[in-house]
Amino acid sequence: MDDDMMFDVSLENYRHRQVSFYREMAAQAIWQPKEEGLREICGVLEQHISPTSDKSRIWQQLQHYSQFPDFNNYLAFIFAHAAEGKSVEIRQAAGLLLKNNLRSAFNSIDPAYQQYIKSELLPCLGAADRHIRTTVGTIISVVVQQGRISGWLELLQVLVQCLDSNDINHMEGAMDTLLKICEDIPQELDSEVPGLVESPFNVFLPRLLQFFQSPHASLRKLSLASINEFIMLMPTALYLSMDQYIQGLLVLAHDPVAEVRKLVCSAFVQISEVNPSFLEPHLRKIIEFMLQSNKDTDDEVALEACEFWTAYCEAHLNPELLREFLPHLIPVLLSNMVYAEDDESLIDAEDDESIPDRDQDLKPRFHSSRHHGSEDMNDDDDDSLNIWNLRKCSAAGLDILSDVYGDEILPTLMPVVQAKLSTSDDGTWKEREAAVLALGAIAEGCIRGLYPHLAEIVEFLIPLLDDKFPLLRSITCWTLSRFSKFVVQGVSHEKGYEKFNKILMGLLRRILDTNKRVQEAACSALATLEEEAAEQLAPHLEVILQHLMCAFARYQRKNLRIVYDAIGTLADAVGEELNQARYLQILMPPLIAKWQHLSNSDKDLFPLFESFTSIAQALGTGFFQFAEPVFQRCINIIQSQHMAKVDPISVGVKYEKDFVVCSLDLLSGLAEGLGSGIESLISPSNLRDLLLQCCMDEAPDVRQSALALLGDLARVCPGCLQPRISEFLNVAVKQLGTSELREPISVANNACWAIGELAVKVHQEVSPIVITVISFLVPILKHTEDLNRSLVENGAITLGRLALVCPEIVSPHMEHFMQSWCTALCAIRDDVEKEDAFRGLCAIVKANPSGALNSLVYMCKAIASWHVMSENLQNEVRQVLHGYKQVSIILSLSLSLLMIGDGAWEQCLSALDPPAKENLSKYHM
Repeated sequence: MDDDMMFDVSLENYRHRQVSFYREMAAQAIWQPKEEGLREICGVLEQHISPTSDKSRIWQQLQHYSQFPDFNNYLAFIFAHAAEGKSVEIRQAAGLLLKNNLRSAFNSIDPAYQQYIKSELLPCLGAADRHIRTTVGTIISVVVQQGRISGWLELLQVLVQCLDSNDINHMEGAMDTLLKICEDIPQELDSEVPGLVESPFNVFLPRLLQFFQSPHASLRKLSLASINEFIMLMPTALYLSMDQYIQGLLVLAHDPVAEVRKLVCSAFVQISEVNPSFLEPHLRKIIEFMLQSNKDTDDEVALEACEFWTAYCEAHLNPELLREFLPHLIPVLLSNMVYAEDDESLIDAEDDESIPDRDQDLKPRFHSSRHHGSEDMNDDDDDSLNIWNLRKCSAAGLDILSDVYGDEILPTLMPVVQAKLSTSDDGTWKEREAAVLALGAIAEGCIRGLYPHLAEIVEFLIPLLDDKFPLLRSITCWTLSRFSKFVVQGVSHEKGYEKFNKILMGLLRRILDTNKRVQEAACSALATLEEEAAEQLAPHLEVILQHLMCAFARYQRKNLRIVYDAIGTLADAVGEELNQARYLQILMPPLIAKWQHLSNSDKDLFPLFESFTSIAQALGTGFFQFAEPVFQRCINIIQSQHMAKVDPISVGVKYEKDFVVCSLDLLSGLAEGLGSGIESLISPSNLRDLLLQCCMDEAPDVRQSALALLGDLARVCPGCLQPRISEFLNVAVKQLGTSELREPISVANNACWAIGELAVKVHQEVSPIVITVISFLVPILKHTEDLNRSLVENGAITLGRLALVCPEIVSPHMEHFMQSWCTALCAIRDDVEKEDAFRGLCAIVKANPSGALNSLVYMCKAIASWHVMSENLQNEVRQVLHGYKQVSIILSLSLSLLMIGDGAWEQCLSALDPPAKENLSKYHM
């Protein structure tokens, strides 16, 4: 069946039918506009587009009109009809207002009026004015989003008519509309539509591919952009047409229009991310095109091409082939790493610290909820809201090339870098800056080749910290931070310590720079150095704190957030070393003054709370002298936010969940720092009731932080959760349901961890929920590839803790999870939580020895994963292993004897690798 029959379209008499069809529709329409209403609305629209009009008054008038059920009909009529004296601007204003109204209320409009609006929109697809064609595409896309394709099959007929019409206005109008639908709801075009034999995309794809050869640049661009929207979805039709598509891309690679070439680059990048094998037969041509495009005079083309190198490496495409091009590619990347004349960074490079930050300079701050586990699930990138440009993309490309090719790139790269660094005149500072950026980009990937020269590199970079150009000072801070891990590794040697000390003092000097950009870079670099150096910073604590608190007093709001981060990171790094009176005298008074100055609804509290969280954990019981007002303020904020959720007017604050999340996390920090000492703060408070409310909150990040606090309190003072422990357990269990795991993985992770913490403290009180928890944990352990590692590890630990306290409940079910459980236990680092899990393993094996018979190899591998095991656990493990090797096991069901003889045991050992066998030997096996 051809496309014409499918859409019930006859294309022979297209123009005649189109005109007669719409005349007939208009004649049949019940609704007709009134002249007075048209004049009045057009008058308001004319004022609406006037730059000198009273916008609030006009908005009130439009809101008044919107109460009339046929207001949108008037807008559609005004938009669609080029009546005398009605400008394109007024028609366009009517169309945009119509679009906004339909987005919010289309499905509540009378069906007859819906049909009228649709009938007025379709003829505009071929409007002579391009602005009308563009606007109608936007409106139609909104209608399709609200009513779906199945609610407007006539649209598909008309789009096909327009595409096949050979009239440039109709073709362009239809293509522009189709692109907007592809951008907004591509899956709608790839879905089955009742009444159609094929999906709309299957019908449109051949036409889109045909437009690649159109003499009209607009059609080439629109058709290519439309197909590109489906690469990630990869419909069957596109998959089967991929060779034709790629051949078309290779032709369009030579297109004279930059926008088309940009779309070609984007297509190749997306294909490499989705199914790189499609590119393999054409890789040489594609690399050559991308390399040429990376030098394009159009920055947008060059940027899109530059994305390809990261995508290529991440897709593990042929490294040998790309290796041939490295001598040409690396100089291009270096050239593109030089600041462009219009780079926004050059504009604010001279920002002086005395100039207050504008509100628009401050990025929105989103507090990350507390997470318990082996890795951070919130991969926050501080740079995520900055503008991505060719310079940054080129540096990222060089970074990943250094990861793949390592020191191989140095012979090509370093002569160019050294040549740029050898210049000294003011006119070439951007070249020097790009060279320093390049050194930072390759710091990790090429470290083997650079490490012997690390002292020289540091010696060269340190003076640049005092360069007259702020952006050169700031990039030097970043590059030094990239080498900090390797500098710290050599700190035990005298020369290594000298390097470390020079970097530390250089960064501290720049923290007090008068330029905001340099302050930001230096503070961030110091935080990185703090993470790497950890306790080795202890001898330098006083001078670091002095500089940080001096910056704290000087910085404007934006950079103050980074100081908070550096303070928190320092506390995490040095821990209890911070708990000395001389250090606290420097650190705490300014923070407490700021704490007292900020109101409970000020978002500047967020970074301060985060700092206090780290400080409380570091100081431990030493924080008790500051704890009472901190604790009470957290309670007050949570309480007021709960009230604001119900009645913000009477409370006087707007509900914002981040205040609740931040307060819960600071309470967790207090619990971790004060330990059981926090009980004296909790007893007179209503924290228990507030916490239970938060554990049931509709916001996932509130539940995540609440469950983290629940686990922390269970660990240090479980008594303060009584008499509501069973309620807490039931709420936590609900977070493990499979429907809950689709989105907030971190919530399930913290719930799982909290259940385990409660289990080892309250013992038999968890027995009512054990079977339910196991039923949720077993699928997690069996499908680890689809889930976050931290959730799997916490699942394995919690299962072990339940086994430890309720072996009689867990052991009958062990055959169903032993293998996947033991596999998960292998990946967990040695600590007290892992020890609990293994004690649970020993407990259920003793209770049901036959349940582990088919999993002996897995159990031995798990035991062998230990590096350092406590003596008590060693004894328990030894008993279990010797029991399987030498003792007769009575199977309760058959009452027969089963002997694990030497042959079977040897067979088990033979399945282990040599390191595992060696680890087992310590148990005299």
